[in-house]
Amino acid sequence: MANENLKKIDESTEPTEAEEQFALGNKYYDGEGLPQDTEKAAYWYTKAAEQGYAAAQNSLGFCYCKGDGVPQDYEKAVYWFDKAAEQGNAKAQNNLGICYKNGEGVPQDYEKAVYLLIKSAEQGYAMAQKNIGNCYKDGKGVPQDKEKAADWYTKAAEQGNAVTQFNLGYYYYNGEGIPQDYEKAVYWYTKSAEQGDDTAQYNLGNIYYNGQGAPKDYAKAVYWYSKSAEQGNAEAQCILGFCYENGLGVPQDYEKTAYWYAKSAEQGDAEAQHNIGVCYDNGIGVSQDYEKVAYWFTKSAEQGNALAQYIIGNFYNNGKGVPQDYEKAVYWYAKSAEQGSVNAQCNLGYNYFNGFGAPQDYEKAVYWYTKSAEQGNANAQYSLGNIYYNGQGAPQDYEKAAYWYNKSAEQGNANAQFGLGVCYENGQGMPQDKEKAVHWYVKAAEQGSDSAQFILGLFYYNEQEAPQDYEKAVYWLTKAAEQENIGAQFVLGLCYTQGRGVPQDNEKAAYWLAKSMEKGDDQAREYLNQLEAIRSEENNV
Repeated sequence: MANENLKKIDESTEPTEAEEQFALGNKYYDGEGLPQDTEKAAYWYTKAAEQGYAAAQNSLGFCYCKGDGVPQDYEKAVYWFDKAAEQGNAKAQNNLGICYKNGEGVPQDYEKAVYLLIKSAEQGYAMAQKNIGNCYKDGKGVPQDKEKAADWYTKAAEQGNAVTQFNLGYYYYNGEGIPQDYEKAVYWYTKSAEQGDDTAQYNLGNIYYNGQGAPKDYAKAVYWYSKSAEQGNAEAQCILGFCYENGLGVPQDYEKTAYWYAKSAEQGDAEAQHNIGVCYDNGIGVSQDYEKVAYWFTKSAEQGNALAQYIIGNFYNNGKGVPQDYEKAVYWYAKSAEQGSVNAQCNLGYNYFNGFGAPQDYEKAVYWYTKSAEQGNANAQYSLGNIYYNGQGAPQDYEKAAYWYNKSAEQGNANAQFGLGVCYENGQGMPQDKEKAVHWYVKAAEQGSDSAQFILGLFYYNEQEAPQDYEKAVYWLTKAAEQENIGAQFVLGLCYTQGRGVPQDNEKAAYWLAKSMEKGDDQAREYLNQLEAIRSEENNV
């Protein structure tokens, strides 16, 4: 079976004993004591294999399987694995079993695979114990049996196999095939992590981070996250960035925050892509760069990250970092909304209601506003209240309007608080209640609603829903007037003209009346003319 392409070695120096030939092959393969040369390794494996030396037959099969020193040839690999397996070589039995499992060089046959793997595993070969454990885990060639999988993983793990130590840690942590036992999970994860398994290191970090399975310890979490991240584990890189951002287990360090988010993002981690986008948006550890913000949010959004989809939708809606494009905004809002993002649902409702980026569609607007409102979004609740109050997009329904205004108002939405005050004042959708009307107007006014401030000013000025109090009237009218509320500016001008709640001051009266008149208030023009006439007479006296 010797390959004709193998390099010949001076026959005078050739060892003739199979064991020596195999040993020489190993030296060439591993580069121990000789320059590494897989072709020469395969040559000497062949020499020993042809003498029936089982270990060499297995190694030669491995060379053909991997294409090391010889052209890759699964059929030849199977030939030599079979030769060695027939002699009881545990490694060859395992390797031949894997060939049958994967259909490499032979037709796929899970039953033969299991037979050979068990043969090898029963000889104590840890790799075979791992592989037969996988067969029981996945139900390949045997009925699925996680308990038996755990038994085989334990045998391999006790021999120091890092992969099965990880698997066993996972089984103990989640109670799969064995009773849940966090202490044993930590034990086996640690064994695997100490051997450099990056996933075990990451999971161990999670245990210490969350305090589930061991006392919460951010410093230990960061230690294991760092070990994993340095090996390129994208999830560990992302959470390590988060730890540096928030000073968890390490001093806060925004440069390292951005560094690890970027490392993870470059590997395609959607959460990290979102997070590095946030860094560029806010200048956290990097220079602010809206183009890069849009780039990373788009990357994350394309992987289905709902938050990133919502944010990139905002970017297109507002022309931030990208050219303004309402159609793309609607596209991304829809993607995010379909995943249940309440903010995206609200914004999508807004765009449909106003015909931004899509044909105006009140039915769709109500649908998405309702989706968002039912999940507690205060802005959507307020918008839905407006729709039902005004009968624009749905039949007018004051009860529904009051219901949604109330939901939003209780969350502190000032506009909804004002709308609810209107409903109580006029008995729309609920019994008329002037005290509750004032209550909600005050709530809204304190948050800066100029409409509520104006209404309150009128209440106190006219002694309508509250006792007449010109000082309070002036207080609220001034608040509203300073926000350019035309009605408040007019009434405040009257207060200064009449000296109600303030000392009479024709100059201030003229100032506020002029402000109101500039916005088109004809009544303010009439009063201002009268005031100017009075001031003219006073000047002539």
